[in-house]
Amino acid sequence: MDAGAADPFVRVRGAREHNLRDVAVAVPRDALVVFTGVSGSGKSSLAFGTLYAEAQRRYLESVAPYARRLLHQVGAPDVDEITGLPPAVALGQRRAAPSSRSSVGTVTAVSNSLRMLLSRAGDYPEGAERLDSDAFSPNTPVGACPNCHGLGEVHDVTEESLVPDPSLSIREGAVASWPGGWMGKNLREILEELDVDVDRPWRELPKERRDWILFTDEQPVVTVHPVREAHRTQGTYKGTFHSAKRLVLRAYAESKSEKRRQKAESFMTSAVCPVCHGKRLRPESLAVTFAGRDIADLAALPLIDLAAVLRPYTREGGPAGVLSRDLIERVEVLTELGLGYLGTDRSSTTLSAGELQRLRMATQLRSGLFGVVYVLDEPSAGLHPADTEALMSSLHRLKTAGNSLFVIEHDLSVVRRADWIVDVGPGAGVHGGEVLYSGPVDGLRDVPESVTRRHLFGEAERPGHTPREPSGHLRLRGVTRHNLRSLDVDVPLGVFTALTGVSGSGKSSLLDAIADAPGAGRVVRVDQKPIGRTPRSNLATYTGLFDAVRRLFAETDEARARGYDAGRFSFNVAGGRCENCQGEGYVSVELLFLPSTYAPCPVCGGARYNPETLQVTYRGADIAQVLDMTVDEAAGFLADVRPAARSLRTLRDVGLGYLRLGQPATELSGGEAQRVKLASELQRARHGGTLYVLDEPTTGLHPADTEVLVGQLQALVDEGATVVVVEHDMDVVATADHVIDLGPGGGAAGGRIVAQGTPADVAASSGRTAPYLAAALRSDG
Repeated sequence: MDAGAADPFVRVRGAREHNLRDVAVAVPRDALVVFTGVSGSGKSSLAFGTLYAEAQRRYLESVAPYARRLLHQVGAPDVDEITGLPPAVALGQRRAAPSSRSSVGTVTAVSNSLRMLLSRAGDYPEGAERLDSDAFSPNTPVGACPNCHGLGEVHDVTEESLVPDPSLSIREGAVASWPGGWMGKNLREILEELDVDVDRPWRELPKERRDWILFTDEQPVVTVHPVREAHRTQGTYKGTFHSAKRLVLRAYAESKSEKRRQKAESFMTSAVCPVCHGKRLRPESLAVTFAGRDIADLAALPLIDLAAVLRPYTREGGPAGVLSRDLIERVEVLTELGLGYLGTDRSSTTLSAGELQRLRMATQLRSGLFGVVYVLDEPSAGLHPADTEALMSSLHRLKTAGNSLFVIEHDLSVVRRADWIVDVGPGAGVHGGEVLYSGPVDGLRDVPESVTRRHLFGEAERPGHTPREPSGHLRLRGVTRHNLRSLDVDVPLGVFTALTGVSGSGKSSLLDAIADAPGAGRVVRVDQKPIGRTPRSNLATYTGLFDAVRRLFAETDEARARGYDAGRFSFNVAGGRCENCQGEGYVSVELLFLPSTYAPCPVCGGARYNPETLQVTYRGADIAQVLDMTVDEAAGFLADVRPAARSLRTLRDVGLGYLRLGQPATELSGGEAQRVKLASELQRARHGGTLYVLDEPTTGLHPADTEVLVGQLQALVDEGATVVVVEHDMDVVATADHVIDLGPGGGAAGGRIVAQGTPADVAASSGRTAPYLAAALRSDG
């Protein structure tokens, strides 16, 4: 028997994952435990990287080795011992690979019950055979519309999409979709051999010839006699002609490069499938109805409306009653989590990370599991304060059912209602990694080194804010996208504007409309998407700082004597890098039924470069040692190198002094990635006249980090820029100059302006934001 089974605590000893410094901590089971601390302090390393990773490792020990190879496995954590740890379920914010076929219904299993309802209890046309539930899924061969393959739309090309400027000749690039370089020249020379006048304006060519060039299925092989050029010798060759349509559709369907696929898509037109009219299913499936609606109509309803349609059938016996009751139970959990405005068919790629996490939480609320540890990553992310109440009741339901909840959280209203708090810090990165306090929430008052303490107990000083006067307005008229319907709004310029409202009220849609508005001028989007998808992208490469560092090394006497240029000091190209690990610094070791592990490269020892490159030093440090410095360390080391000093100063200004220059992009949190992007933008000399749009910039940020971020955004406005943010943090909204509150509800019940004006104006309105904003203004004094 586990020694910790009778002990009500999960005990960790010697945790060293990432920046954790030999951490020892005890946290209670059957409780709501929150992990707090500034961004990068080590919260996730403790909750996910140590506790969840060890729970998963133990579970997989019971799985057959062959089956284990088929499961995604996180690596075994660097920890001496953990006792009293139950099985764990992780509800993180990381989204899986985006798929247009994944939807609200598939994530929550509502689609399965809805398909079964139509199959077993639907009204069939007279004489029609009963269909299996798979026939009501657009993701199966038996259900998908044969014309659009279940996508609901068809992609094609037109002369207008392929040739945007018909006044140009072929030689001048009339066929804009053609590839550049040699292949484009090859196509042009083939047409010349076929007696096409490539110097004549496109519109003057005969239509029959234009259509053949763009749309033919023929692929003639032609002997080309290129015009002799003075600077090159080129003999005759055989070339194969492909129509512009064939090249575009092949690039879109087959290219593994996302950039090439996006370029191909820019020359295509999308239209609703003429066979299924966007409903994605075969005619036989759409002929079956329930309550007078086919399955596509039912799936398009907001969940709260779907429940209303089904409720009269819950009193019936047989399949209709059983399945209606099951669906309503599923929908009620989703509605409780503030997601009733979503439709079953809403694509998961359009959902925020917070919405996705709450959808997964809903499935757990119905699972009936007990004795489990749920590890959650900021479940309040993307939630309006009014929706946080529903979240808390759901968390307490999971706890009451006999589960433990380990929650990473920055929302202080959630933290205050926890049973236990684990505060990690005191700083971030190399300055963090210690557990400052573990105990009941009130006990944190006695921990002076905690950054969380002064915010949690109202000790942080927030001076009042006098709203600025706008320098003009961006006038939007008749905005119609998603749930916004013919919305008119004047967005003030030269000030800080916050868009508020409950989840699904239309905030992000309005933000996109503002960014795309004619007359918006230079627009900069600062989001929380990763700054790179591979470890080769890092802080130094993204900010351009690495270019200055490589030039610095190339200008040393030693590098000049050896003939090394700046390229020699890049780990991404052959020459200076270690070829054994291709400049990665580590090698992957495949262990079959155990998770793959990474080990430092045995040749370079993790330095990424070959020995010859590392022999060149600047002020006693080689290039690998410079990349291993933190931003704070490098700021002193490179203080007199102007291009580098400017980048380092802006990174410190946004609170990222603890990150290493060579820290892989894949190790950065969403909040850290966002601040790296902001720092890159702050390097620019002038910001006046620029429009900055940010969608929930404080998600994932500790209140102390939020102060730093908002300070930088306010500084941009002081320099003449316009900042527009979607925001749920009322302390941030209170510092805005102008607030636009959307609602009153989500989905079809939203999309309208409930109130707008100064924060005080909106706080005095009748909207759902008003009481929370009023409370924040009172605390600002």
